[in-house]
Amino acid sequence: MSASLTDDLLNQLQGQPLAQLGSQLGLSGPQTQSAVGAALPLLLGALGRNASQPQGAEALFGALQRDHAGGGGSGLDLGSVLGAVLGGGGGRQTDGAGILGHIFGGREEAAAQGLGQSTGLGGNQASALLKMLAPIVLSYLAQRMLSGGNQAAASPQQLGQVLGQEHQRIQQQDATSGLLGAVLDQDGDGQLGLGDLLKIGGSLLGGKR
Repeated sequence: MSASLTDDLLNQLQGQPLAQLGSQLGLSGPQTQSAVGAALPLLLGALGRNASQPQGAEALFGALQRDHAGGGGSGLDLGSVLGAVLGGGGGRQTDGAGILGHIFGGREEAAAQGLGQSTGLGGNQASALLKMLAPIVLSYLAQRMLSGGNQAAASPQQLGQVLGQEHQRIQQQDATSGLLGAVLDQDGDGQLGLGDLLKIGGSLLGGKR
């Protein structure tokens, strides 16, 4: 199986993008790496769960085509997306708060709180990080699904499949799946409280197994 979406995107953000994110949040390099490494699976895992429903995959696919595909079929440069996010320009394409609302379906606060607890960032910084990363994640997906030779074959079903595989991968990584479960399953029978996240915070910060 190819590299996970999370790992691939994290690799693309190395260097200048991570430094810009860290500087915006007042974090050191290692703190930024750790926080982004925990936030990306949370965003991609939630998207994977949404896209597991046919209507969810269709809505997301439509949004990627409409707002995130960039001109000329070449996809978007993540650096310029980040620049637009940090600069406050770009309209719907970089509206992190709006995108988070769609991704988490009203549980953005729980997501930020959980991420903040598990990474030691605190809720406000975690919320700011998620808002900055949400447009980048969607631009990355648009680039991956809709650029170059992929465009003709791309479909909501294919998007659902790619995100479904990523969701499964994330669930297999104990620390992240605990965070994801606590955020997404609060209205489910799992009843995972956010307090449980503190127990998994140490393993998240310890990096990959």
